[in-house]
Amino acid sequence: MVLRIGLMGRACWVLLHRRVGLFIVFCTVLLVLWQLSSLLTDVDSPRFVKSSRSDTVANKRKSKPHIVFILADDYGWNDIGYHGSFIQTPNLDRLASEGVKLENYYVQPICSPSREQLMTGRYQIHYGLQHSVITHDRPHGLPLDEVTLPQKLKDNGYSTHLVGKWHLGFFRREYLPLRRGFDTFYGFLTGGEDYWSHRRPNIYSTDASEYHGLDLRDQDKPVLDQNGTYSTHLFQRKAIDIIAHHDRNKPMFLYLSFQAVHAPLQVPDEYVEKYKDVQHILIKKYAAMVTAMDEAVGNVTDALKDSGLWDNTVLIFSTDNGARRSAGSNWPLRGWKNTLWEGGIRGVCFVTSNLLERKGTKSDALIHISDWFPTLIYLSHGSTHDTKPLDGFDVWDSISTGAKSPREEILLNIDPLKCKMGFTCASGGGNFNTLTYAAIRSRDWKLLTGFQDQGGWKHRKTSGNHFEKPTDSPNKHLWLFNIKNDPQERTDLSEKYPDVVQDLLMKLKTYNRTAVPPFWPPRDLRANPALHGDVFGPWL
Repeated sequence: MVLRIGLMGRACWVLLHRRVGLFIVFCTVLLVLWQLSSLLTDVDSPRFVKSSRSDTVANKRKSKPHIVFILADDYGWNDIGYHGSFIQTPNLDRLASEGVKLENYYVQPICSPSREQLMTGRYQIHYGLQHSVITHDRPHGLPLDEVTLPQKLKDNGYSTHLVGKWHLGFFRREYLPLRRGFDTFYGFLTGGEDYWSHRRPNIYSTDASEYHGLDLRDQDKPVLDQNGTYSTHLFQRKAIDIIAHHDRNKPMFLYLSFQAVHAPLQVPDEYVEKYKDVQHILIKKYAAMVTAMDEAVGNVTDALKDSGLWDNTVLIFSTDNGARRSAGSNWPLRGWKNTLWEGGIRGVCFVTSNLLERKGTKSDALIHISDWFPTLIYLSHGSTHDTKPLDGFDVWDSISTGAKSPREEILLNIDPLKCKMGFTCASGGGNFNTLTYAAIRSRDWKLLTGFQDQGGWKHRKTSGNHFEKPTDSPNKHLWLFNIKNDPQERTDLSEKYPDVVQDLLMKLKTYNRTAVPPFWPPRDLRANPALHGDVFGPWL
């Protein structure tokens, strides 16, 4: 730089004896050239490095990555080894340690809503499914005008496969997985069933109103020859078969949606034997079910490695909601499945892939299950420009590089139909009705309204469970917590920070303005499998 200035000065001194106009023009040109030279020299300095991660990822892979999404059912926060559980999960622990553990990751408190938001990237209030789950005897499902993740991936050249649980509606053929973007489907349509016979309900049901029937399909036909095959093993083998026969000229999306560890508690004796020292029979069986699932995940990842797909695979493991009150453990979080306390919605999740910039780390980035839709479409080199407005965010940078999450809040739900008898919970034109069942997480704050299940804290021991009950009044219907400082939700701060309460109520009101009415049709007797060859399936 000093040399350039010296040369410029000498040139200017010679030209001083000439006309002033020429001197000015020449010096101006030299100055411009000098500045341009400096810019070109410094282009690799930190302030000029491109922030777009697309270049980074493109350098790491020349083709679209394979995507394997493994979803566990009713799997609790404290049911995995790296969260301190006594349950044996060596494969999950190893995979998580090789990738990124998502420790500030949220799902929905029950099955269908989590799957809905995974498939669409949109909150359930925006398509009328904010109340309960998709049932096997009501004519409802994920609306047909919602674009699904496998549809987008299929349009982008992917082969798409679903193995396991669907639970997003089947009352008409248009709602079946093969009509919603999947090339292949091997699994079941309802929310749960017997692990061995693949019939719903399980053999222990005494409810006379329950519909009984087979619920296992290969593509569009019932599977009749797998009675006696444990579903975790069955779905593991099918996933491995898909991997082994995958066309290497296409990227693959495999959605492995385990039945485990949903009720009923059923598992082969060989896994129960691993927990001889556990005294409580339900805890013993549940732990054995988790270990069977862990083994299946290990076998599937081994198949990916043996087939040569692993190096270009993004594997995601997630639960759909927290553990049930009667089985599993969400300790030290408050609550369980079907509640909006942290125990129902803070989910176990990790990502493992060679495409990650940073591995072997934990992430506290705020992430929601709806974020997978835009994130995975980005990874597939696709676009979300032709979708409905998304509630999910592309969070790959947050996962891969540790960047700040683009998400600052999560609408956990607004359900006006879940109301205590004798109260009116629908919100009018004024402030948000705090009797309405709802919850929102905004940065470090979480607000809950309505008549929530009071929840509690379950301490699991091998000899049994001990429940610690909260001291809240049964008529209480407003709570505010600083989740970062109080993840166990023990100290309500709603009276101490009324301004924060009002701000979050205003956010709920704003979200509620965008909501469509809940769609909750009555039971339809035509759904009875007895009218359809003893098999669950479309009835309209």
